Amino acid sequence: MALFASLSERLNHIFSKLTKRGKLTELEIRTAMREVRIALLEADVNIKVAKQFIADVSEKAVGQQVLQSLNPAQQVIKIVDEELIALMGSGNAKLEVSPKPPTVIMMCGLQGAGKTTLCGKLALQLKKQGKRPLLVACDIYRPAAIEQLKIVGGKADTEVFEKGTQAPAKTAKQAVEYARKMGYDTVVIDTAGRLHIDDALMKELEEIKREVEVTETLLTVDAMTGQDAVNVAETFNNRLSITGVILTKLDGDTRGGACLSIKAVTGKPIKFIGVGEKLTDLEPFYPDRMASRILGMGDVLSLIEKAKEAVSEQQAKEMERKMRESSFTLSDYLAQFEMLKKMGGASALMSMLPGMGKLKVSEGDIDEKRIDRIRAIILSMTPKERDNPQIINSSRKKRIAAGSGTNVQEINQLLKQYEQTRALMKQLKGGKGGKGKLRLPFGS
Repeated sequence: MALFASLSERLNHIFSKLTKRGKLTELEIRTAMREVRIALLEADVNIKVAKQFIADVSEKAVGQQVLQSLNPAQQVIKIVDEELIALMGSGNAKLEVSPKPPTVIMMCGLQGAGKTTLCGKLALQLKKQGKRPLLVACDIYRPAAIEQLKIVGGKADTEVFEKGTQAPAKTAKQAVEYARKMGYDTVVIDTAGRLHIDDALMKELEEIKREVEVTETLLTVDAMTGQDAVNVAETFNNRLSITGVILTKLDGDTRGGACLSIKAVTGKPIKFIGVGEKLTDLEPFYPDRMASRILGMGDVLSLIEKAKEAVSEQQAKEMERKMRESSFTLSDYLAQFEMLKKMGGASALMSMLPGMGKLKVSEGDIDEKRIDRIRAIILSMTPKERDNPQIINSSRKKRIAAGSGTNVQEINQLLKQYEQTRALMKQLKGGKGGKGKLRLPFGS
């Protein structure tokens, strides 16, 4: 599912009506803005935020410069894009770094928002930046919370500091001293959550902040809870003066309300977004890129960053050589699917391509399960068969089908799609434009 699919679809429908009209009147723009306001409210955007947003856009959109321009509809969309960016923050809000190590990051939030897993995701992000993080277990109430953090820490290859059920503030203080002694430059404290906000929770978090010098107080909120997430952020900010927000579960059925309201309501930026369950599924938040995705313009910069993480420069050069020499094998074909999975899968990537959000793509066109079946088929082949698919006769196909849990028809389909991909590479090598429709290799 594309990020904020419902809101994006509504906005695109509203703006498509404007672009068909050519010249616009003030009445037409105000009518469109009323529809945008309804779309924002249905997306669970805070009512005051939605009202102010429409007022700001309308004021700029009905000016003479827009109404008398050659393409007023595009000017209106540009204004909406700029105001969406302003609403979510002017730019990427990076983590603060303490001038005197270690930098201390206190993670807080309610139960169920994914805070403990997020500590591991953040540790992995920090390690990619060359940092040495230490995770600290200060959730002493939830059953197995400390054990869960140890498991997450193990996956992120990061040490976990814990002192059992002693007072969290005392554990946090000892952890900072331990980090200084052992050369850790960043301390990430996993604190306790509650099912609801109460005074005991806030007092405990305030006690930790009194005992250690906290550089960042990051609030984890579940984006799927919409306005509840905004209310939680406002309450935590009033008591703890949070420095930023991390929105989790943006890969689910998220309407967009929290993402578009939090900065306006709390004045604090969204620093990261969680877009999946894997430890690598944490992304820095860029308001301009998010605005582009909401308006169906894609997010090419994030796509490029994902590609750089999934494909090394050496792998890219090797693939270029194989294309040049027409030596692309089924092993290379499999490697492409592995790269696709590392980048978040076909559906996630499609939502980042400009214009793709406007297309109605059926489940059959992007069948993620089919990628697993393709992998099973290729891995059931011998190295010789992968390098020379032309030797795969009917008896070999039966053997491969039995080994992969598929059927001969699927193997025939895979071999046909592989040949289509090879043919396309030859055309690209020769500078010829491909003719006809080339089916997605991960389609059914």
